[in-house]
Amino acid sequence: MTSIVIPAHNEARVIGRLLDSLLADSREGETDERYVDEPDIVVVCNGCTDDTARVAAERGSRVRVVEIAIPSKHTALRTGDDHARGFPRVYVDADVVLTDADVRALTAPLLDESSGVLATAPARRIPLAACAWRVRAYYQVWQRLPAVREGLFGRGVIAVSTSGYERLAALPPLMADDLAASMAFAPAERLVVEAAGVVIQPPRTWRDLIKRRVRAAVSTAQVEQQQGGQQGAPRTSKADLKDLLRREPRLLAAVVVFVAAAVAARRRAEKAIRERDFGTWLRDESSRQN
Repeated sequence: MTSIVIPAHNEARVIGRLLDSLLADSREGETDERYVDEPDIVVVCNGCTDDTARVAAERGSRVRVVEIAIPSKHTALRTGDDHARGFPRVYVDADVVLTDADVRALTAPLLDESSGVLATAPARRIPLAACAWRVRAYYQVWQRLPAVREGLFGRGVIAVSTSGYERLAALPPLMADDLAASMAFAPAERLVVEAAGVVIQPPRTWRDLIKRRVRAAVSTAQVEQQQGGQQGAPRTSKADLKDLLRREPRLLAAVVVFVAAAVAARRRAEKAIRERDFGTWLRDESSRQN
């Protein structure tokens, strides 16, 4: 049985859309053999002060809700593992949208032991229509970068086999848990499944985009410090941007915006990195608007 673990901290506004999407093909009480292998879903409400637990519980018996007092994603993930019933295991952020069909596409390669694949993630679907023009420009570039296309990070979803789970369980608590997870697997051991897609709500404003990028810069530094110089995190180089402009010169203005965002975020992240402040979570609320 596939198990889905969803850590959720004050996600009452958005967790319903994820669960509704996962349950859309569910047949409550159905005994037909076509539905006996429906994924096991565990929502771990960690340190919630809103109605996240109630909203999740209202989705029916297929959703098991676990509540813990500690507002910690790492603790929530490990708690979810304690309650999950099977493998492959799929870890899903509460603020994305994923379907049952996507879950099945993600887990299929993990069931084939001869493939050597230990971890999978879906293709990103990022709706940008409601975003400020600079945010749209930034993502035009970001989505085309080699490291972004190939890595499992920044997708809000990662699925692992039993062996892949052992790799993740050995990781320490890190802000950039998805980046660390991606780096835990060699290129041949990880796979982006294009047949599966996750909808990721982007920040709508420039201010919230910078918040996300500051968090990314700080968390990347934490991962690199944890690695002790053994393996550098994937980064965008000048060569990557020049390559992109050679292929698509029309993106010049977007590249300028991308570089401006990167520079602004790096400058704002310097103090936290210097002081090793890896606990301050700059949450983007604009992407959680209905």
